[in-house]
Amino acid sequence: MAESGAPLERGVRRDHARELSARQKQTLSRHQRITDSEVFRKAFDEERPQVGKLMVLRLAHLERGGLRLGVVTSRRTFRRSVDRNRARRKLREAYRRNRAKFKPGADVVLVGRHKLLHASAQDVEKELLALARRAGLMGKE
Repeated sequence: MAESGAPLERGVRRDHARELSARQKQTLSRHQRITDSEVFRKAFDEERPQVGKLMVLRLAHLERGGLRLGVVTSRRTFRRSVDRNRARRKLREAYRRNRAKFKPGADVVLVGRHKLLHASAQDVEKELLALARRAGLMGKE
């Protein structure tokens, strides 16, 4: 039923399902995300991080090809859960839009910094690409 109480038009649900499936294709699948705490630990132990104003990029190199993302937003940096979630969304979106430019063979861990909350999406993407270039993660552009 629509808000006005009238029944839905024919085909509306089908269009909604198509829109949802298109949106789901843009998300990171479970295989594209880091879920294991050991991988996070390896990324924090492995090598020198690339530090920027908005984020810190850390890598854990893999023997096999692959490119996964892990995002860290600490309670110490972002006091409110709303801010932690907003920071995570910004970092994931910047990565998702640019992951085709990255070379496979590493797990990427992004650590949000406080200035991330007030940065535009373009600034976040720009810094992510700059840090990835410094880390040697960039493929052909």
